[in-house]
Amino acid sequence: MDPQGPIAAVQKTHLLRATVLIMVAVLPVLVLVPLIALRYRRRNGGTAAYRPKWDFSAKLEFVMWGVPMVIVALLSFYLWKATHRLDPYSAAFGETPALNVQVVGLDWKWLFIYPDLGIATVGEFGIPVKQQVAMTLTTDTVMQSFMIPALAGQIYAMPGMTTKLHLVADAPKTMQGENTQYNGRGFTKQKFLTQAMQTEDFNAWVESVRTNGIPLNEDTYRTLAMRTDRDEVQAALGTALMPLNALYFTLEDGDLFQSILHRYHGGQPLPVDQQPGTVEFGQEATQ
Repeated sequence: MDPQGPIAAVQKTHLLRATVLIMVAVLPVLVLVPLIALRYRRRNGGTAAYRPKWDFSAKLEFVMWGVPMVIVALLSFYLWKATHRLDPYSAAFGETPALNVQVVGLDWKWLFIYPDLGIATVGEFGIPVKQQVAMTLTTDTVMQSFMIPALAGQIYAMPGMTTKLHLVADAPKTMQGENTQYNGRGFTKQKFLTQAMQTEDFNAWVESVRTNGIPLNEDTYRTLAMRTDRDEVQAALGTALMPLNALYFTLEDGDLFQSILHRYHGGQPLPVDQQPGTVEFGQEATQ
């Protein structure tokens, strides 16, 4: 309800409009039911008219059916407009070329890969303001639901599949993102900070990640993909040069996202020891 970008602002307007229209039908029911029960209750000396042969009222039927039909028609119209306006695959917001970000859901953290910048992060998602961010999402474990409430609605991601989401931030701001799909003991810690920055600050942040990051190679990724929450993976891979709540990486495999995705497309079941989220892949840190 506190939008920090045009997409979330349109979503808020759509929610409020739908709520008002629905209240047109709901509020009369909430008010009239107790009033009718009170007026027509059985009691001595009641003043309510007794009409045992009454069975039809054209005016009442018109109101009971006409008002809901108008509400449904208006909601359908606004839903049709909002569906096209808020299509997560649409790049309708922003005029400058989009920043490409690849997102991988793991247990229990989000990995953000910037393929054009040669960096990756966990726990911190940096974006420039006034520039569209084109995200491609998947997971390397169970289905998860990505959401940054201040910027856009949630969208699901599944292993071996991709989905897309576009974001734009209006002003510098720190916002929280999370996974809204319950996925085990580390669910409550699968959150991250979205840092919307001015262009010069974003460029400085990219250089900081590049300078202070560690290589994201096969061994590092295996450690990252184990069933560990943010604190546990920070203890395993963090360095003194990184923030206390974020991990920085430099990319060694220029096509890491595709290699993660295509492991599920070999036509054969993926061996259990190659499936993040299984005991065979790697025990949980607390076990």
